[in-house]
Amino acid sequence: MGQSKTSKYYASNPEAAEKRREYQRELNKTDAQKKYRSEHNKANRKAGTYGNGDGVDMSSTKSGKFVKEKASINRARNGSNGKSTKK
Repeated sequence: MGQSKTSKYYASNPEAAEKRREYQRELNKTDAQKKYRSEHNKANRKAGTYGNGDGVDMSSTKSGKFVKEKASINRARNGSNGKSTKK
């Protein structure tokens, strides 16, 4: 499998990669992110897809509901340049 443009960039720019990791560490500590993860994990567990290796996630829709969806599609939806193609 090939690397994404982002992955290639950070592989060749270790200082930028460390800066990004530091930002992510701080972001993941915030109450808002903890709540976000909690809600998504709860939906995933309720659907019976959490940790069973089936490759299915619970995807959050614009209406705020959760639907089952392949994890690879769900996580790739952000698009290039951060343009969301959220359903």
